[in-house]
Amino acid sequence: MKNVTDSFVSLGHWPSAGSFGVNTDILATNPINLSVVIGVLIFFGKGVLTDLLDNRKQKILNTIRNSEELRGGAIEQLEKARARLRKVEIEAEQFRVNGYSEIEREKLNLINSTYKTLEQFENYKNETIQFEQQKAINQVRQRVFQQALQGALGTLNSCLNSELHLRTISANIGMLGAMKGIID
Repeated sequence: MKNVTDSFVSLGHWPSAGSFGVNTDILATNPINLSVVIGVLIFFGKGVLTDLLDNRKQKILNTIRNSEELRGGAIEQLEKARARLRKVEIEAEQFRVNGYSEIEREKLNLINSTYKTLEQFENYKNETIQFEQQKAINQVRQRVFQQALQGALGTLNSCLNSELHLRTISANIGMLGAMKGIID
């Protein structure tokens, strides 16, 4: 501290002849230079530093405000997306339930349709069997009739003599003539 006061005291003893000298006492000149530099910086730099800090503060506040707005928008979009997801899940569940119902309905329709088709095939089979039975019965009747007719003809031919044969032919011709007269 003594050096500092000595330097101020020695300033008063400088000759005013305009000579310029360099003070080589570092301890005496540094605090004066530092105090002058700090004073100039505070005086001139105070406004600039305040403006820089205010600008930085405004940027930070704007960034925070924008972040809050973006956060609010993101939360709103998230809620909308969740609502859409719930709606889609409900619709998917309805489609699934309706799909199962439709599958069951189609399954029952297919079973009923198959049952009706089987009934129709059964009826067709029975009709075909009856038709074939009737056809077989008719064929058997025709063969029996043909065999009976051949047997009767054989018996008649063996039993008939010429005279009986001529009388039978005459009787048949008479019956045909009578039938022709009735038809006319």
